[in-house]
Amino acid sequence: MNIINNSRRSFIKSAGALALGATLPISLVELAFAGSRENFSFAYISDSHIQHIKDNRFVRNWDRGLIRAVAETNLLVPKPDFVMYGGDLAQLGSKPELDHGAEILSALKGDVRYVMGEHDYYLDLGEYWEKLFGPQYYSFDHKGVHFVVLNSIKTYDDWTFNRWPTAEQRMREMAGLDNPNSSPFMVGDEQRLWLKKDLDKVKKDTPVVVFSHSPLQKIYKGWNFWTEDAEQVQALLKPFNKVSVIYGHVHQIQYNQIGNISFNSVMATAWPWPYPQSYAQAEQYLPKLTVPMNRADPFFERDATGWQFINLADGNADLNFTLYNNSNRIVRYNKTLKHPEDTVYQDEKARIIPQTHY
Repeated sequence: MNIINNSRRSFIKSAGALALGATLPISLVELAFAGSRENFSFAYISDSHIQHIKDNRFVRNWDRGLIRAVAETNLLVPKPDFVMYGGDLAQLGSKPELDHGAEILSALKGDVRYVMGEHDYYLDLGEYWEKLFGPQYYSFDHKGVHFVVLNSIKTYDDWTFNRWPTAEQRMREMAGLDNPNSSPFMVGDEQRLWLKKDLDKVKKDTPVVVFSHSPLQKIYKGWNFWTEDAEQVQALLKPFNKVSVIYGHVHQIQYNQIGNISFNSVMATAWPWPYPQSYAQAEQYLPKLTVPMNRADPFFERDATGWQFINLADGNADLNFTLYNNSNRIVRYNKTLKHPEDTVYQDEKARIIPQTHY
């Protein structure tokens, strides 16, 4: 492909050299345009779940994953224009966890931008996060691309403000993966109004990239892989020629196409989530292009963590995964079929039709 230029070859070569002793649990994203001068890349790190034990002790599996990701991001060739952190820096949103995570991230070279996760939010509703990292939602422009960062993990006011006797219990309830006491995520009325005003100023042929923590689609409600007002957010993005949503939270490979919007998950530095058997019971909500990892052991803490290199050409995403303890994967947009596919992992008989509505 013409869009794979010398800079990208240099990156692939350097990543291969690093692979000998690394899990490389981050994502590198390259936006490729007609002119090579307009091409740029950014790195993506997400879902570290720094967990405080006592005093200056933290769960080593999780902070080691983030430390390694930061170190290897700094070794990237070519150097990314900026780094995104995709949320869930902390496990229970405490000041020691956020401080420890912020200290690790401070070693990153270059500009860093942040997305908030539910584990960062529900103890104090993002108050300390804002002191460390800035606003919960915002937008910026970079080399002809409009970027939007959303806080997509809010929920109903009654659940947030009235149900729990303490902030600590509220945080614990929302932190549980398969917890009937939790509540579905949403962007909310206030942010959707802000998003509409923000997008009204953007030309419809401008590439738009949205960073959120939750998927901005409805995948599986039992595990809160779900955004309650997803259709309303998608409607605001529908007028644009090409939109890419990049999200964390799910700790697994997912991709989907709904109309003009490509959805792509990034992997975690902490652990991968297995695919729940219950997915089969919620088939009407599962985007058909969500493909299970071909992993050997979903409970091995580093299985299926690795690089995710995303090349966005003309607004369509090609995803190149370098997975350790597993086979590499390539998810590429099929321009004829107009949806992403993994041609190696999905054989002809298993290939499935994309879901474009609910």
